[in-house]
Amino acid sequence: MISTKQLVYFDAVARLKHFGRAADECAVTQPALSMQIQEMERDLGVSLVERGRTIRLTDAGEEVATRAARILQDIEGLTDFASKRRATLTGRLRLGVIPSIAPYLLPTVLPELQSQYQSLELRIRETLTEYLVAQLDDGTLDVALLALPIDEPKIETLSLFEDRFLLASPTDAPAPRRKMARFEDLDEVPLLLLEEGHCLREQALSFCTLRSIENADSFGASSLSTLVQMVASGMGHTLLPEMSVDLEAARNKVRVTRFEAPEPSRMIGLAFRKTSPLKADFEALGAVIKATQPPPPKV
Repeated sequence: MISTKQLVYFDAVARLKHFGRAADECAVTQPALSMQIQEMERDLGVSLVERGRTIRLTDAGEEVATRAARILQDIEGLTDFASKRRATLTGRLRLGVIPSIAPYLLPTVLPELQSQYQSLELRIRETLTEYLVAQLDDGTLDVALLALPIDEPKIETLSLFEDRFLLASPTDAPAPRRKMARFEDLDEVPLLLLEEGHCLREQALSFCTLRSIENADSFGASSLSTLVQMVASGMGHTLLPEMSVDLEAARNKVRVTRFEAPEPSRMIGLAFRKTSPLKADFEALGAVIKATQPPPPKV
């Protein structure tokens, strides 16, 4: 009979394509892990792995890997469900966060979570939206904090608050003619954006009146902090999320200007699998996040 241990070991091999790394992840020796995979192959009567200089799954191995991941996700869901029946936000919770949110919200959210839910074991993963959604879908993550909407039928979302965008400009740039910025102003200045793959880049472009991105450049910037430093150096202008203003404007010499109404903004929220039994926990998490948000910064 196939054991849960064997499923865990094979799932690690299937994901990592490496026996040594899989053994490290499972905290066992490589020979012990390999022996369990071999026993699993004997019990099933099929070869699961092509062993050589590189590790490949057989056709049967690919199918078994898919089923094993689904079974392990269901087992973990049962464990989490039983745990959460006892109390809200206890035990392990795997939270994903996009890079344009993590450094600005987590410093205030994490201490409050620790204070209110001392039995919570929070594990955090920071990466781009597309990877967070994929990890929600395959069960690697429980919930993600990101910008909405998310177009994925298996994912449910919970809106938390609106995060407005402001125009960040070099302090030595010509003084604005008006107190408030306008969208059409962005067609006349070099616009700095994050590199491809960041949702903040796509949001910025969708808010602009640009018909193309001829006056926009990413320069390969992968973090908002780097982008603001480029603005401070006089390389161009960018859109700055309101939640980041206190930190980024304080440590960089930039001028921050609000836009005329309707102000561009993004909706911040939580995303999770529709089938997850932890919705009450996600709602409690959302309540803490909303409660820790400061009043809009003065600019």
